[in-house]
Amino acid sequence: MNKQIITTDKAALPVGPYSQAVRAGDLLFVAGEKGIDPTTNKIVPGGIEEETRQTLENIKAILEAGGASMANVVRSVVYMTDMAEFGKMNAIYADYFTSDPPGRSCVQVVALPAGAHV
Repeated sequence: MNKQIITTDKAALPVGPYSQAVRAGDLLFVAGEKGIDPTTNKIVPGGIEEETRQTLENIKAILEAGGASMANVVRSVVYMTDMAEFGKMNAIYADYFTSDPPGRSCVQVVALPAGAHV
């Protein structure tokens, strides 16, 4: 099976040695994204809601670069540093998956790269 690396400047660049996404056959695997503004390469200000929005915008841009859309997502994993902010994250998340949302897991972690909260 061939693999194709997917890259776009409309999403934040990786903070390590990994690709934004990899296509393998008909599947597109998007790397863990953060709320990093692709123009500044810094976490967006404004708290969990703005970070969640930017994270999902980054994912959306990567999916589009790979010929897919948010409607094609079948599974997601959300890592958060504070589960008390779940409701705020979830409200923004719901704006991006308005019908037939993907299967999802949500996990609290001690820390995320680049100081991200989600």
